[in-house]
Amino acid sequence: MRKNIELATRVLVLKKSDFHYDLPVELIAQQPLPERSASRLLVADATRQSLADHAFHDLPGMLRAGDLLVFNDTRVLPARLFGRKASGGAVEILLERVTGTHTATAMLGVSKKPREGSLIELDDGTPVRVLGRDGQFFELRFECVEPLEKLLLRIGHMPLPPYIARPDNARDNERYQTVYARRPGAVAAPTAGLHFDAPLLDALHARGVDFGYITLHVGAGTFQPVRTDRIEDHRMHREWLNVGAELVEKIHRTRARGGRVIAVGTTVVRALEAARGERGGVEPFAGETQIFIFPGYRITSIDGLVTNFHLPESTLLMLVSAFAGREFVLSAYRHAVEQRYRFYSYGDAMLVWPSQQA
Repeated sequence: MRKNIELATRVLVLKKSDFHYDLPVELIAQQPLPERSASRLLVADATRQSLADHAFHDLPGMLRAGDLLVFNDTRVLPARLFGRKASGGAVEILLERVTGTHTATAMLGVSKKPREGSLIELDDGTPVRVLGRDGQFFELRFECVEPLEKLLLRIGHMPLPPYIARPDNARDNERYQTVYARRPGAVAAPTAGLHFDAPLLDALHARGVDFGYITLHVGAGTFQPVRTDRIEDHRMHREWLNVGAELVEKIHRTRARGGRVIAVGTTVVRALEAARGERGGVEPFAGETQIFIFPGYRITSIDGLVTNFHLPESTLLMLVSAFAGREFVLSAYRHAVEQRYRFYSYGDAMLVWPSQQA
């Protein structure tokens, strides 16, 4: 059975508080650095229990010829819109997923939630009909002639995460997007990839490192907190992904010649683990996943992970802990705080080598 909706193996009873750490608010990066690859890189080797401080542009020297970097090539939509209800109340719309040429699911920031059938008028006058509600998400129809994606490109705002305490600007249109983004559909960036620029990719290629791509359209649910005390009771949001046959063949060839598969971001890990077949290997797969990876789950699709620093008690921090061990990962975070690393989407990164006991 494919693992696109299964939970991690339950070895321990873990609470979300087991993944808490203290972070000074001033370490939350509010702006990108002038150069993508100028960020810092904490190399965390869980087997050796070692931490080393580097610059991100040092990455080629840490990889070997024959290694495979796997990227997420999703492209972020300008998915934040503003308008007003017919009653006059202000509304902020954050799309979760585009479901048709004129329909989408979304979260609404509004004082009083609108009823089914009610209208929202966007700032440019476009009417939006509320079709219904499914939990925290609303089903919307945009009553305009142009396709929804064109409307977004015309009036949409980049959906910066809630911990970036400023409005988006023109610079974010380029910097909250990876340089290799090509498949529109995400409403949040796969942020580990934001550190890569053309010169760094060229240096990796010259080193003999191969590249492969998955697509996983990151949804707004990635920012939703774990609300259950026992983490195994948490249910993940759905995200669409595609792991193609070309990448699967590259993974097989890499492993056969002794190379390492290194995921760029937790979204790549989720996609590859969701695509594992009955025999445990990665197989071509396109569809949705709700996979929840936390300690007790054994990640076998990758040998290394490039990732940003994640929020306390978040499912992303739990995934990294499953790969490298909770105590070691939290010790790495404490080190990052002490060394004044920059955190979250526009922050610095880690290169994580796994624990054999994770």
